[in-house]
Amino acid sequence: MPACNFLLTSLLATLAMLSSAARADTLPPPLEASLARSNIPHSAVAVVVQKVDGDAPLVSHRSGEAMNPASVMKLVTARVALERLGPTFTWKTGVFTRGEISDGVLNGSLHITGGGDPRLSRERLWLLLRELRAQGIRRIAGDVVTDRSLFRLAPHDPAAFDQRPLRPYNVGADALMVDYGAIRLRVEPTADGASVRSDPLPAGLVIESRIRRSEAGACGDPTSQLSASTARAGGVTRLSLNGSLAASCTEAFDWNLAPLPPDRLFEGLFRSLWKELGGEIGGHFRPGSTPPDARLLAETSSPPLPEVLRDMNKWSNNVIARHVLATLGAVFQHWTVCKRKFPSQWQALPGGRAGVYVDLRMQALEKSLAESGSHPRQQADWLHMFEEDPSSMGELVLINKEALWQVNNCIEACVRRWPQLLQPRTTFDAAMHDWLQSCRMVLGHAALPATVNADAAI
Repeated sequence: MPACNFLLTSLLATLAMLSSAARADTLPPPLEASLARSNIPHSAVAVVVQKVDGDAPLVSHRSGEAMNPASVMKLVTARVALERLGPTFTWKTGVFTRGEISDGVLNGSLHITGGGDPRLSRERLWLLLRELRAQGIRRIAGDVVTDRSLFRLAPHDPAAFDQRPLRPYNVGADALMVDYGAIRLRVEPTADGASVRSDPLPAGLVIESRIRRSEAGACGDPTSQLSASTARAGGVTRLSLNGSLAASCTEAFDWNLAPLPPDRLFEGLFRSLWKELGGEIGGHFRPGSTPPDARLLAETSSPPLPEVLRDMNKWSNNVIARHVLATLGAVFQHWTVCKRKFPSQWQALPGGRAGVYVDLRMQALEKSLAESGSHPRQQADWLHMFEEDPSSMGELVLINKEALWQVNNCIEACVRRWPQLLQPRTTFDAAMHDWLQSCRMVLGHAALPATVNADAAI
């Protein structure tokens, strides 16, 4: 991938040198030189450069050949997300509780519900915790319960792609992730090595710098001469940094790494930021579900979807791409949870036809996705298959596009055919209402209306 990025940069840098007289089938000399240096034959390259409003390409080399689309597939992910989630869609992270606040103490547990926000940052997390302090909470007497149930993904191995598990691009999707699952290290060269810091340093992480200085050599990219490894013992993760910096490396630089899995990174940053704000935690961090009767204390929303997708495409961010796909896969989970709330023999109830209708539609859709190898439960298989080119996961979004259309069609049909679900009076109707509501939220639609036009019922 670095060689491809370098070639792309070289090509873009030469566009200004292209004159109107240049032949479309001739590659610019700087690009020719880049290919030669990298030992890449012309037969392994396809290039098309054309102005958006132009009639003919400025450069066209093997434009009709089928090629691996690589990160261009993120455009497919972006288009489907905009079509199905909508340009106003945002991911939300909420803080809930069932406890009461008295004399600065929250008498109960704090529940944090992850909404799959790929852009949740430490700055926004700090603002969220500051809102809790503004409400008078200084000490959380109970536990901090993290609800990651929105995404039910297969275990992710960050080392599977290239045996570099600490690289940020290898972080898997998580419903409650901060800063793309990575931390930024500030490396300050010193006379005999380098000092390293991260602000804020996640609780439970210790950084050991064993970086040395070398006498000769150009500085170039200083991180290329460094390595990192982690070891965990006694609840503490030790990040060891090794390697040498050339004597010509005198300026401080940033180094992004992912030394902690998303759950421990969230806990570490939460603890550090909460402590900085003067807060205390009486209980423990643990996973769990947010009770349905818990009240909302604070909430933070991601930027609108177009802004998130712009970052995904501009920086070729694989973590965002994984989050977009995982968001699309949450619908089946909601239906499974919904059916658990149904009373026994619900199919025979007067209003049970709505549930039968949805169940048949969901079963047919799941079967279709399973037969094509793109069911969410099969993610471990296709994620591993695409690890050599993670961006090609966007190809599977084309299948999800049809699936999401069917889900949306099913939701709208339920609202039209069984309008009583909008004002539930039974346990069954309430469970169906919750499912319709949750799916609309996942798909980025507005909340369900209180009533439906009778003329629209079919």
